[in-house]
Amino acid sequence: MGLECFFTDAPGVGGKLKKYPEDFRVKEEIDLFDESEGDYSIAKVWSRNWETNRLIKRLSKELNIAREKIDFCGTKDKRAITTQWMSFKCDPEKLNDLSMKDVEIQEIFTSHRSLTMGAHKRNKFEILIRDLAVEPEVAIDRANEIGKKIKDEGGFPNWFGVQRFGTLRPITHIVGKKILKGDFEGAVKTYVASPKKGEGRSCYEAREFLEDGWNIEEALKIYPQVLTFERDILKYLSKNPGDFVSALKTLPHNLLMMFVHAYQSYLFNRMVSLRLKRDLPLNDALLDDVILPADSDGLPNKDTQVKVRKRNLSKASDMVRKGKAFVSAPLYGHKSELSEGEQGDIERKIIEEEDIEKEDFIIPEISSISSTGTRRNVFAPVKEFEWKLQGKALRLDFSLNKGSYATTLLREFMKHPPEKVNLYS
Repeated sequence: MGLECFFTDAPGVGGKLKKYPEDFRVKEEIDLFDESEGDYSIAKVWSRNWETNRLIKRLSKELNIAREKIDFCGTKDKRAITTQWMSFKCDPEKLNDLSMKDVEIQEIFTSHRSLTMGAHKRNKFEILIRDLAVEPEVAIDRANEIGKKIKDEGGFPNWFGVQRFGTLRPITHIVGKKILKGDFEGAVKTYVASPKKGEGRSCYEAREFLEDGWNIEEALKIYPQVLTFERDILKYLSKNPGDFVSALKTLPHNLLMMFVHAYQSYLFNRMVSLRLKRDLPLNDALLDDVILPADSDGLPNKDTQVKVRKRNLSKASDMVRKGKAFVSAPLYGHKSELSEGEQGDIERKIIEEEDIEKEDFIIPEISSISSTGTRRNVFAPVKEFEWKLQGKALRLDFSLNKGSYATTLLREFMKHPPEKVNLYS
Protein backbone atom coordinates (compact mmCIF):
# COMPACT_ATOMS: atom_id res chain seq x y z
CA MET A 1 0.00 0.00 0.00
CA GLY A 2 3.05 2.24 -0.18
CA LEU A 3 3.45 2.49 3.61
CA GLU A 4 7.14 1.69 3.57
CA CYS A 5 8.45 3.25 6.80
CA PHE A 6 7.46 4.98 10.02
CA PHE A 7 7.65 8.64 11.08
CA THR A 8 8.68 7.93 14.67
CA ASP A 9 11.57 5.77 15.92
CA ALA A 10 10.20 4.48 19.25
CA PRO A 11 8.94 0.89 19.40
CA GLY A 12 5.20 0.45 19.28
CA VAL A 13 2.59 -0.98 21.62
CA GLY A 14 1.12 -3.53 19.19
CA GLY A 15 -2.49 -4.27 19.91
CA LYS A 16 -5.72 -4.40 17.99
CA LEU A 17 -8.10 -1.75 16.68
CA LYS A 18 -11.87 -2.14 16.65
CA LYS A 19 -12.09 -5.21 18.82
CA TYR A 20 -15.54 -3.78 19.42
CA PRO A 21 -17.23 -1.17 17.20
CA GLU A 22 -17.45 1.11 20.24
CA ASP A 23 -13.64 1.25 20.32
CA PHE A 24 -13.57 3.48 17.23
CA ARG A 25 -15.76 6.58 17.30
CA VAL A 26 -15.69 9.29 14.67
CA LYS A 27 -17.79 12.42 14.30
CA GLU A 28 -17.85 14.76 11.32
CA GLU A 29 -17.45 18.43 12.11
CA ILE A 30 -19.26 20.60 9.61
CA ASP A 31 -20.44 24.19 9.27
CA LEU A 32 -24.02 23.64 8.23
CA PHE A 33 -25.66 26.10 5.91
CA ASP A 34 -28.85 27.88 6.90
CA GLU A 35 -32.00 25.84 7.04
CA SER A 36 -34.45 26.66 4.27
CA GLU A 37 -37.39 25.21 2.45
CA GLY A 38 -36.22 22.88 -0.28
CA ASP A 39 -36.30 19.42 -1.82
CA TYR A 40 -33.47 18.01 0.30
CA SER A 41 -33.58 16.60 3.80
CA ILE A 42 -30.27 17.03 5.63
CA ALA A 43 -29.74 14.57 8.49
CA LYS A 44 -27.14 13.60 11.07
CA VAL A 45 -26.89 9.82 10.79
CA TRP A 46 -25.51 7.73 13.65
CA SER A 47 -24.53 4.18 12.73
CA ARG A 48 -22.85 1.18 14.29
CA ASN A 49 -20.92 -1.34 12.21
CA TRP A 50 -22.01 0.03 8.80
CA GLU A 51 -19.58 0.69 5.93
CA THR A 52 -20.76 3.80 4.12
CA ASN A 53 -21.44 2.33 0.66
CA ARG A 54 -23.45 -0.56 2.08
CA LEU A 55 -25.29 1.80 4.42
CA ILE A 56 -26.28 4.02 1.49
CA LYS A 57 -27.52 1.01 -0.48
CA ARG A 58 -29.66 -0.13 2.45
CA LEU A 59 -31.00 3.38 3.13
CA SER A 60 -31.96 3.63 -0.53
CA LYS A 61 -33.98 0.42 -0.22
CA GLU A 62 -35.64 1.33 3.09
CA LEU A 63 -36.57 4.84 1.94
CA ASN A 64 -37.60 3.63 -1.52
CA ILE A 65 -35.52 6.27 -3.29
CA ALA A 66 -32.75 5.95 -5.87
CA ARG A 67 -29.25 5.61 -4.51
CA GLU A 68 -28.26 8.70 -6.51
CA LYS A 69 -30.63 10.75 -4.34
CA ILE A 70 -28.47 10.19 -1.25
CA ASP A 71 -25.27 12.20 -0.78
CA PHE A 72 -22.71 12.31 2.03
CA CYS A 73 -19.54 14.15 3.03
CA GLY A 74 -17.08 11.33 3.61
CA THR A 75 -16.77 7.55 3.45
CA LYS A 76 -16.45 5.83 6.82
CA ASP A 77 -15.09 2.40 7.69
CA LYS A 78 -17.43 -0.36 8.83
CA ARG A 79 -16.41 -1.52 12.29
CA ALA A 80 -16.96 1.73 14.15
CA ILE A 81 -19.45 4.10 15.70
CA THR A 82 -19.84 6.92 13.20
CA THR A 83 -21.78 10.16 13.16
CA GLN A 84 -21.95 11.67 9.69
CA TRP A 85 -24.06 14.11 7.73
CA MET A 86 -26.08 13.00 4.71
CA SER A 87 -28.61 14.58 2.37
CA PHE A 88 -31.66 12.84 0.95
CA LYS A 89 -33.89 14.00 -1.88
CA CYS A 90 -37.06 12.97 -0.09
CA ASP A 91 -39.61 14.20 2.40
CA PRO A 92 -38.22 14.48 5.96
CA GLU A 93 -41.14 12.36 7.20
CA LYS A 94 -39.58 9.37 5.46
CA LEU A 95 -36.49 9.81 7.60
CA ASN A 96 -38.56 10.25 10.75
CA ASP A 97 -40.26 6.94 10.04
CA LEU A 98 -37.03 5.07 9.26
CA SER A 99 -36.32 2.01 11.39
CA MET A 100 -33.01 0.19 10.80
CA LYS A 101 -30.83 -1.88 13.07
CA ASP A 102 -27.85 0.08 14.41
CA VAL A 103 -28.88 3.27 12.59
CA GLU A 104 -30.36 6.43 14.14
CA ILE A 105 -31.47 9.66 12.51
CA GLN A 106 -30.52 12.26 15.12
CA GLU A 107 -31.27 15.59 13.43
CA ILE A 108 -33.20 16.59 10.30
CA PHE A 109 -33.74 19.87 8.48
CA THR A 110 -34.56 20.80 4.92
CA SER A 111 -32.50 22.69 2.37
CA HIS A 112 -32.57 23.78 -1.26
CA ARG A 113 -29.26 22.01 -1.94
CA SER A 114 -27.62 18.69 -1.15
CA LEU A 115 -24.37 17.90 0.62
CA THR A 116 -21.30 17.06 -1.42
CA MET A 117 -18.28 14.86 -0.84
CA GLY A 118 -15.79 16.71 1.35
CA ALA A 119 -18.29 19.29 2.59
CA HIS A 120 -17.20 18.67 6.19
CA LYS A 121 -14.01 20.20 7.59
CA ARG A 122 -12.66 17.89 10.24
CA ASN A 123 -13.23 14.53 11.90
CA LYS A 124 -13.02 14.05 15.66
CA PHE A 125 -11.89 10.63 16.93
CA GLU A 126 -12.08 8.69 20.19
CA ILE A 127 -10.18 5.41 19.83
CA LEU A 128 -9.14 2.49 22.03
CA ILE A 129 -6.25 0.15 21.16
CA ARG A 130 -6.82 -3.15 22.99
CA ASP A 131 -4.82 -6.34 23.49
CA LEU A 132 -1.55 -4.44 23.77
CA ALA A 133 1.62 -6.44 23.06
CA VAL A 134 3.36 -5.04 26.16
CA GLU A 135 2.39 -4.31 29.76
CA PRO A 136 0.37 -1.11 30.30
CA GLU A 137 3.24 0.72 32.02
CA VAL A 138 5.54 -0.05 29.10
CA ALA A 139 2.82 0.91 26.63
CA ILE A 140 2.31 4.36 28.14
CA ASP A 141 6.06 5.04 28.17
CA ARG A 142 6.25 4.18 24.47
CA ALA A 143 3.09 6.15 23.72
CA ASN A 144 4.55 9.18 25.49
CA GLU A 145 7.68 9.06 23.33
CA ILE A 146 5.73 8.63 20.09
CA GLY A 147 3.07 11.16 21.02
CA LYS A 148 5.62 13.80 22.04
CA LYS A 149 7.42 13.50 18.69
CA ILE A 150 4.16 13.93 16.78
CA LYS A 151 3.03 16.83 18.99
CA ASP A 152 6.38 18.57 18.67
CA GLU A 153 6.26 18.20 14.88
CA GLY A 154 2.60 19.24 14.79
CA GLY A 155 1.45 16.21 12.86
CA PHE A 156 2.45 13.09 10.94
CA PRO A 157 2.77 11.85 7.34
CA ASN A 158 -0.49 12.30 5.45
CA TRP A 159 -0.47 8.76 4.09
CA PHE A 160 -3.70 7.15 2.96
CA GLY A 161 -4.74 4.53 5.50
CA VAL A 162 -5.41 0.84 5.07
CA GLN A 163 -9.15 1.28 4.56
CA ARG A 164 -8.44 3.20 1.34
CA PHE A 165 -7.19 -0.07 -0.12
CA GLY A 166 -9.50 -2.53 1.64
CA THR A 167 -9.25 -3.32 5.32
CA LEU A 168 -9.40 -7.11 5.01
CA ARG A 169 -8.54 -7.40 1.30
CA PRO A 170 -6.17 -4.58 0.31
CA ILE A 171 -6.78 -4.94 -3.44
CA THR A 172 -8.63 -1.75 -4.36
CA HIS A 173 -5.51 -0.09 -5.82
CA ILE A 174 -4.67 -3.28 -7.73
CA VAL A 175 -8.12 -3.20 -9.34
CA GLY A 176 -7.55 0.47 -10.13
CA LYS A 177 -4.27 -0.12 -11.93
CA LYS A 178 -5.83 -2.89 -14.04
CA ILE A 179 -8.63 -0.51 -15.05
CA LEU A 180 -6.11 2.18 -15.97
CA LYS A 181 -4.19 -0.32 -18.10
CA GLY A 182 -7.38 -1.43 -19.89
CA ASP A 183 -7.41 -4.89 -18.28
CA PHE A 184 -11.11 -4.89 -17.34
CA GLU A 185 -11.30 -8.67 -17.10
CA GLY A 186 -8.42 -8.65 -14.65
CA ALA A 187 -10.03 -5.83 -12.69
CA VAL A 188 -13.31 -7.74 -12.35
CA LYS A 189 -11.64 -11.01 -11.40
CA THR A 190 -9.43 -9.31 -8.83
CA TYR A 191 -12.42 -7.60 -7.24
CA VAL A 192 -14.87 -10.50 -7.11
CA ALA A 193 -12.35 -13.29 -6.46
CA SER A 194 -8.80 -12.88 -5.01
CA PRO A 195 -9.44 -14.61 -1.65
CA LYS A 196 -7.52 -13.18 1.30
CA LYS A 197 -7.33 -14.92 4.66
CA GLY A 198 -8.97 -13.01 7.47
CA GLU A 199 -12.03 -12.01 5.47
CA GLY A 200 -14.26 -14.72 6.91
CA ARG A 201 -14.56 -18.37 5.99
CA SER A 202 -17.67 -18.25 3.78
CA CYS A 203 -16.39 -15.26 1.79
CA TYR A 204 -12.92 -16.74 1.45
CA GLU A 205 -14.20 -20.11 0.26
CA ALA A 206 -16.61 -18.54 -2.24
CA ARG A 207 -13.88 -16.37 -3.76
CA GLU A 208 -11.50 -19.34 -3.82
CA PHE A 209 -14.08 -21.49 -5.62
CA LEU A 210 -14.67 -18.83 -8.25
CA GLU A 211 -10.98 -18.15 -8.77
CA ASP A 212 -10.20 -21.85 -9.25
CA GLY A 213 -12.75 -22.51 -12.00
CA TRP A 214 -14.52 -19.24 -12.88
CA ASN A 215 -17.90 -20.99 -12.80
CA ILE A 216 -20.18 -18.01 -12.28
CA GLU A 217 -23.49 -19.89 -12.06
CA GLU A 218 -22.21 -22.24 -9.38
CA ALA A 219 -20.39 -19.44 -7.56
CA LEU A 220 -23.64 -17.45 -7.27
CA LYS A 221 -25.12 -20.36 -5.32
CA ILE A 222 -22.52 -20.02 -2.59
CA TYR A 223 -21.54 -16.32 -2.67
CA PRO A 224 -22.71 -14.87 0.68
CA GLN A 225 -25.42 -12.23 0.50
CA VAL A 226 -23.12 -9.83 2.34
CA LEU A 227 -21.03 -9.61 -0.86
CA THR A 228 -23.75 -7.55 -2.50
CA PHE A 229 -21.60 -5.70 -5.04
CA GLU A 230 -19.72 -8.83 -6.06
CA ARG A 231 -23.02 -10.66 -6.54
CA ASP A 232 -24.34 -7.82 -8.72
CA ILE A 233 -21.31 -8.18 -10.99
CA LEU A 234 -21.64 -11.96 -11.18
CA LYS A 235 -25.37 -11.76 -11.93
CA TYR A 236 -24.63 -9.41 -14.81
CA LEU A 237 -21.87 -11.63 -16.18
CA SER A 238 -24.06 -14.71 -15.94
CA LYS A 239 -26.38 -13.06 -18.48
CA ASN A 240 -23.70 -11.15 -20.42
CA PRO A 241 -20.56 -13.32 -20.51
CA GLY A 242 -17.37 -11.44 -21.22
CA ASP A 243 -18.84 -7.93 -20.89
CA PHE A 244 -16.48 -6.91 -18.11
CA VAL A 245 -16.77 -3.16 -18.70
CA SER A 246 -20.54 -3.16 -18.24
CA ALA A 247 -20.17 -5.53 -15.30
CA LEU A 248 -18.03 -2.93 -13.57
CA LYS A 249 -20.65 -0.31 -14.34
CA THR A 250 -23.12 -2.18 -12.11
CA LEU A 251 -21.11 -0.84 -9.15
CA PRO A 252 -21.97 2.50 -7.52
CA HIS A 253 -20.11 5.31 -9.25
CA ASN A 254 -18.28 6.38 -6.09
CA LEU A 255 -16.97 2.82 -5.64
CA LEU A 256 -15.82 2.68 -9.26
CA MET A 257 -14.09 6.01 -8.79
CA MET A 258 -12.50 4.67 -5.61
CA PHE A 259 -10.54 2.10 -7.61
CA VAL A 260 -8.79 4.86 -9.56
CA HIS A 261 -8.40 7.00 -6.46
CA ALA A 262 -6.90 4.07 -4.54
CA TYR A 263 -4.18 3.62 -7.15
CA GLN A 264 -3.44 7.35 -7.05
CA SER A 265 -3.27 7.00 -3.27
CA TYR A 266 -0.81 4.14 -3.56
CA LEU A 267 1.49 6.25 -5.76
CA PHE A 268 1.19 9.13 -3.29
CA ASN A 269 2.02 6.89 -0.32
CA ARG A 270 5.14 5.65 -2.08
CA MET A 271 6.22 9.23 -2.82
CA VAL A 272 5.81 10.28 0.83
CA SER A 273 7.65 7.16 1.98
CA LEU A 274 10.57 7.89 -0.32
CA ARG A 275 10.74 11.52 0.84
CA LEU A 276 11.03 10.25 4.42
CA LYS A 277 13.60 7.61 3.45
CA ARG A 278 15.70 10.39 1.92
CA ASP A 279 15.45 12.22 5.25
CA LEU A 280 13.67 15.20 3.71
CA PRO A 281 11.22 17.21 5.85
CA LEU A 282 7.47 16.93 5.41
CA ASN A 283 6.64 20.09 7.34
CA ASP A 284 9.22 22.41 5.81
CA ALA A 285 9.60 23.61 2.23
CA LEU A 286 12.55 22.80 -0.01
CA LEU A 287 13.63 24.47 -3.21
CA ASP A 288 11.33 23.39 -6.10
CA ASP A 289 8.62 21.97 -3.83
CA VAL A 290 5.01 22.81 -4.69
CA ILE A 291 3.15 24.19 -1.69
CA LEU A 292 -0.57 24.67 -1.08
CA PRO A 293 -1.55 27.76 0.95
CA ALA A 294 -3.99 27.19 3.81
CA ASP A 295 -7.50 28.58 3.40
CA SER A 296 -9.48 30.38 6.09
CA ASP A 297 -10.31 27.03 7.73
CA GLY A 298 -6.67 25.94 7.83
CA LEU A 299 -7.22 23.41 5.03
CA PRO A 300 -4.91 23.16 1.98
CA ASN A 301 -6.19 25.12 -1.01
CA LYS A 302 -5.57 22.74 -3.90
CA ASP A 303 -6.62 25.34 -6.44
CA THR A 304 -3.66 27.57 -5.55
CA GLN A 305 -0.30 25.89 -6.12
CA VAL A 306 2.89 27.83 -5.42
CA LYS A 307 6.27 26.68 -6.75
CA VAL A 308 9.10 27.29 -4.32
CA ARG A 309 11.94 29.26 -5.91
CA LYS A 310 15.01 30.93 -4.45
CA ARG A 311 13.19 34.24 -4.24
CA ASN A 312 10.34 32.89 -2.09
CA LEU A 313 12.05 29.97 -0.31
CA SER A 314 12.38 31.73 3.05
CA LYS A 315 8.76 32.86 3.08
CA ALA A 316 7.47 29.49 1.88
CA SER A 317 9.46 27.67 4.54
CA ASP A 318 8.13 30.00 7.25
CA MET A 319 4.52 29.53 6.10
CA VAL A 320 4.81 25.75 6.05
CA ARG A 321 6.40 25.58 9.50
CA LYS A 322 3.60 27.79 10.88
CA GLY A 323 0.86 25.67 9.30
CA LYS A 324 -0.12 28.40 6.84
CA ALA A 325 0.86 26.28 3.84
CA PHE A 326 1.55 22.64 3.05
CA VAL A 327 4.18 20.81 1.02
CA SER A 328 2.41 18.67 -1.59
CA ALA A 329 2.85 15.66 -3.83
CA PRO A 330 0.65 14.69 -6.79
CA LEU A 331 -2.37 12.47 -6.87
CA TYR A 332 -1.27 11.60 -10.37
CA GLY A 333 -3.70 12.09 -13.25
CA HIS A 334 -3.74 12.98 -16.92
CA LYS A 335 -3.25 16.72 -16.26
CA SER A 336 -0.71 16.43 -13.46
CA GLU A 337 2.45 18.52 -13.44
CA LEU A 338 5.29 17.04 -11.42
CA SER A 339 7.53 18.96 -9.05
CA GLU A 340 11.09 19.85 -9.88
CA GLY A 341 14.21 19.38 -7.78
CA GLU A 342 14.53 16.60 -5.24
CA GLN A 343 10.78 16.12 -4.79
CA GLY A 344 10.38 15.94 -8.56
CA ASP A 345 13.04 13.24 -8.69
CA ILE A 346 11.05 11.26 -6.12
CA GLU A 347 7.83 11.61 -8.10
CA ARG A 348 9.39 10.57 -11.41
CA LYS A 349 11.15 7.59 -9.85
CA ILE A 350 7.90 6.16 -8.46
CA ILE A 351 5.97 6.74 -11.70
CA GLU A 352 8.71 5.08 -13.75
CA GLU A 353 8.86 2.10 -11.40
CA GLU A 354 5.10 1.68 -11.68
CA ASP A 355 5.21 1.93 -15.49
CA ILE A 356 2.26 4.33 -15.49
CA GLU A 357 1.65 7.29 -17.81
CA LYS A 358 -0.56 10.36 -17.70
CA GLU A 359 -2.69 9.09 -20.57
CA ASP A 360 -3.58 5.94 -18.61
CA PHE A 361 -5.85 8.09 -16.45
CA ILE A 362 -8.07 8.78 -19.46
CA ILE A 363 -10.50 5.85 -19.51
CA PRO A 364 -12.68 6.01 -22.65
CA GLU A 365 -14.64 2.87 -21.71
CA ILE A 366 -15.80 4.45 -18.42
CA SER A 367 -15.12 8.11 -19.03
CA SER A 368 -16.75 9.26 -15.79
CA ILE A 369 -13.90 7.77 -13.74
CA SER A 370 -11.10 9.36 -15.75
CA SER A 371 -9.01 11.55 -13.47
CA THR A 372 -7.22 14.81 -14.18
CA GLY A 373 -5.30 14.50 -10.94
CA THR A 374 -4.69 16.99 -8.14
CA ARG A 375 -2.20 17.53 -5.33
CA ARG A 376 -2.32 16.52 -1.67
CA ASN A 377 -0.46 17.76 1.37
CA VAL A 378 2.25 15.35 2.54
CA PHE A 379 1.87 16.35 6.21
CA ALA A 380 -1.27 15.96 8.33
CA PRO A 381 -1.71 18.39 11.24
CA VAL A 382 -3.28 16.91 14.37
CA LYS A 383 -5.22 18.90 16.96
CA GLU A 384 -6.80 18.23 20.37
CA PHE A 385 -4.33 15.37 20.63
CA GLU A 386 -4.24 13.43 23.90
CA TRP A 387 -3.46 9.85 24.91
CA LYS A 388 -3.72 7.87 28.14
CA LEU A 389 -4.27 4.41 29.54
CA GLN A 390 -7.88 3.37 29.98
CA GLY A 391 -7.73 0.15 31.95
CA LYS A 392 -5.45 -2.13 29.94
CA ALA A 393 -6.14 -0.28 26.69
CA LEU A 394 -4.49 2.79 25.18
CA ARG A 395 -6.94 5.60 24.45
CA LEU A 396 -6.28 8.33 21.89
CA ASP A 397 -8.39 11.45 21.30
CA PHE A 398 -7.63 13.78 18.40
CA SER A 399 -9.03 15.83 15.55
CA LEU A 400 -7.88 15.64 11.92
CA ASN A 401 -8.58 17.62 8.79
CA LYS A 402 -10.94 15.91 6.38
CA GLY A 403 -9.10 13.51 4.12
CA SER A 404 -6.48 12.56 6.73
CA TYR A 405 -6.57 9.03 8.10
CA ALA A 406 -6.69 8.15 11.78
CA THR A 407 -5.27 4.72 11.01
CA THR A 408 -1.98 6.19 9.78
CA LEU A 409 -1.60 8.02 13.10
CA LEU A 410 -2.51 4.86 15.03
CA ARG A 411 -0.02 2.88 12.94
CA GLU A 412 2.75 4.99 14.48
CA PHE A 413 1.68 3.91 17.96
CA MET A 414 1.09 0.24 17.12
CA LYS A 415 4.17 -0.32 14.88
CA HIS A 416 2.94 -3.58 13.41
CA PRO A 417 5.46 -5.23 11.03
CA PRO A 418 5.09 -4.49 7.30
CA GLU A 419 3.56 -7.88 6.50
CA LYS A 420 0.73 -7.22 8.97
CA VAL A 421 -1.31 -4.68 7.04
CA ASN A 422 -4.52 -5.34 9.01
CA LEU A 423 -4.41 -3.27 12.19
CA TYR A 424 -7.73 -4.74 13.30
CA SER A 425 -6.53 -8.22 14.26
